[in-house]
Amino acid sequence: MDKETGISKTGLTALIVSSSIGTGIFGITSDLANAAAPGPALLAWLFCGIGIYALVLSLNNLSKKQPELNSGIFSYAKAAFGPLGGFLSGWGYWLSAWLGNIAFATMLMSAIGYFFPVFKGGQNLPSIFVAIIFVWGLSWLVNNGVESASFVNTIVTICKLVPLVVFMIITIVGFKAGIFTADFWGNVANNLLHGGKVLSIFGQMKQSIMIIMWVFIGIEGASVLANRAKRRSDAQAATIMGLATLIIIYVFASILPYGVLSQAQLATIKQPAMANILKHVVGDWGASFINVGVIISTIGSWLSWTMLPAETTTLMVKDQTLPSYWGKLNAKNSPTTSLIITGVMQTLFLFTLLATDYAYNFAYTLATAAILLSYLLVGVYQMKYSYQNGDWGQFAIGILAAGFQLLAMILAGWQQVLMTTLAYLPGLYFYWEASKEYKHKITKMEKVVMVIILLLALLTITLLINGTIKIN
Repeated sequence: MDKETGISKTGLTALIVSSSIGTGIFGITSDLANAAAPGPALLAWLFCGIGIYALVLSLNNLSKKQPELNSGIFSYAKAAFGPLGGFLSGWGYWLSAWLGNIAFATMLMSAIGYFFPVFKGGQNLPSIFVAIIFVWGLSWLVNNGVESASFVNTIVTICKLVPLVVFMIITIVGFKAGIFTADFWGNVANNLLHGGKVLSIFGQMKQSIMIIMWVFIGIEGASVLANRAKRRSDAQAATIMGLATLIIIYVFASILPYGVLSQAQLATIKQPAMANILKHVVGDWGASFINVGVIISTIGSWLSWTMLPAETTTLMVKDQTLPSYWGKLNAKNSPTTSLIITGVMQTLFLFTLLATDYAYNFAYTLATAAILLSYLLVGVYQMKYSYQNGDWGQFAIGILAAGFQLLAMILAGWQQVLMTTLAYLPGLYFYWEASKEYKHKITKMEKVVMVIILLLALLTITLLINGTIKIN
């Protein structure tokens, strides 16, 4: 049934694009150049693009054929593996959302620091206090109505695309084929960036996966908010339109700079990399222009990722995998308690910025690792459902989606994936609380899974202590 007060297709598309185009796009060139030359980087984009496309097709197929599973992407995990599967997927999604907000805070304050030196670097006490104001200000906005916040987000999305388009036009004008092809596969950069250690094309691709996956987080936004769309078909169309828009923007914005500066120059350029690349081409005004874009973009993404985790915990309550107090709605239909808990977690974690010089990279790799499990379980359920219904084409898409996420976890992010198991331990307490409240008897298999998570968490602590896993 159509809902006159729901979010439109345009609004949902803007939400997906805005959620994904956040801090990452403005710094990805430097991170990518640290990992790969233009040739392997393009192959990594192709590899990740296919995997993400399979995920989107899986989401659309399941949304169309299983409309009753309207509690976000984690409802598929619940359908495949029961209540604990749904909880693990939802909890990972929630973790990813607020950990990503920490990365937003770091880059936002770094960009503001370009204009106000007291915030320079984005990790000192003044920066943390201002970031905390942003946390609670955005929470207040969402607390006063998700649909209204989505409307504001649509306007912000339009504003932040302008500097990105200008950047791409200027880098196209400044693009030199000779620079772009000079070290296309990274033979020279291996000596300059990796101390002579030879990285194969596959090795360079592998190092690029987590960087690229970070900028794709948010593509599932339409699925999470599907039950707030005017029509369910709007959410499906918005997901495809959002993905197509994102791929075009990401590939152009991250690859064109290889034709403006050498890989070694890009790898060592200060963040936000896009601002300093434009400064190299057009002068100081370019850095100012992009830094304004970083500020607007980050605030817009931060708004989205304040909405999505609140929506996530509300839907988890609906699925009876979190205690009911997490989903208690106020008069504006917003989950105040969930927003407060998430805000407190972000506030506490912001102070960790004082303990590391690499808070941005640390936060975004953890956020990416946390969401990989949620994506993997979507692919697994796509396989299971399609197999049960003899739909072999969709089954193959499920294999592709699940296989890609599993490879990403094993090849690129196993250390970060292990570290997220530590954050699942308090989550299991809330799951136990919810099981008591909703009179769900925890099964033997669920107990086995909980013990495995506990053992993995203990292994993680051991590997942290002996230095195998390093926090950088």
